[in-house]
Amino acid sequence: MLTWQLIKKYLLTNNLSTYDPYDVWKSSIGMKIKKLYYKNRYIGLLPAATLTLYDFYLNNRLRIGYQKQEYPVVRAQAVLALLNLYKKEKNDDYLKYAKIHIDWLLNNSSTGYSGYCWGTGFEIVISDTLIYDKNVPFSTNTPYILEALFNYYQITNDDEILNVLKSIYQFYEKDLLVLEEDEQLLITSYGPFKDRVVTNAVSYTMFAYSIFYQFMEDKAYIDKKIRKMYHFILSVQQADGSWFYAPYDKDSFIDCFHTVFVLKNIIKSQKVIQLDANDTIEKGYSYVQDNFYDSNYQLYKRFSISNKPSMVKFDLYDNAEMLLLAKLKEDSKTIERLEKSILQFVDKNSIYSVIDFFGFRKNRDTLRWATMPYILARSL
Repeated sequence: MLTWQLIKKYLLTNNLSTYDPYDVWKSSIGMKIKKLYYKNRYIGLLPAATLTLYDFYLNNRLRIGYQKQEYPVVRAQAVLALLNLYKKEKNDDYLKYAKIHIDWLLNNSSTGYSGYCWGTGFEIVISDTLIYDKNVPFSTNTPYILEALFNYYQITNDDEILNVLKSIYQFYEKDLLVLEEDEQLLITSYGPFKDRVVTNAVSYTMFAYSIFYQFMEDKAYIDKKIRKMYHFILSVQQADGSWFYAPYDKDSFIDCFHTVFVLKNIIKSQKVIQLDANDTIEKGYSYVQDNFYDSNYQLYKRFSISNKPSMVKFDLYDNAEMLLLAKLKEDSKTIERLEKSILQFVDKNSIYSVIDFFGFRKNRDTLRWATMPYILARSL
């Protein structure tokens, strides 16, 4: 059984460095193979599959050649979890460690931009023509830090934190770009250049602006941006309630945790700006329940529409995010069921991120993907 003591183990520490499921693809050979795969899938498929099998079955516990790393999103989710616990228990240690994680974030932001911002902290190969370097900030990462800082500010009224929040607003206004805009819709970039249209990225930017709305002065301007981004998200929702990850990409996919991201961001944004999004949320939530839930295991699977093979049967990331969404939705039936079934990823004092098709657990205590999202969901 997962205890609160185990949850706090991951939060009350100065060091959140961790191995990661992406370690193999951050290696020099992993980067080369991934570039080859995206340049020519037929040529790159065999080396990519070979490296995947090596990482998954030979090197999963040993982690030979891999190094632990700190990730901004892990620190941010730790802050959010600690603040959730603080609201329940009023334990000053939670605030103390939240500030420790915040200080780390402020000292490890992306450099060279108009305001504070954060990315993944490692290079990512997206295609043969699109590669993000490790310093590039993202519209999908920065909102976690923004939300953590805003929640901390609401508790402490720390003017230093307010200044940082206003600085993040400058990043969004000056560095994230408009990919498309008209009187009804607004599509924003994933990173700080004209890169790609990704549904969950726009939803994260919408959510970020719902936070800005609460402390910036130009509320009419921010309100308009939020509504335009929501209208884009609504425009690419399929009739069955789903969203493709990249709605204009013919080779896109529909998966659980990215769908949940969109739903979470709509729900959180609507708490600030009345978007009349209840029907959108219900359609999306029904799609998740109808298309990702496996009644035999009582867990949520990764894909409803996949664009590549996988050895993963269930991923903690999908289930952690689904648990958090169920709590936002106050869906007590799903919460009770999932809190029990998700323990299939837990073994004594460790949390695993993957259950493979043979029933083996993989990726022990990989905080970014997805121990910390689970801790965050449990903290609510």
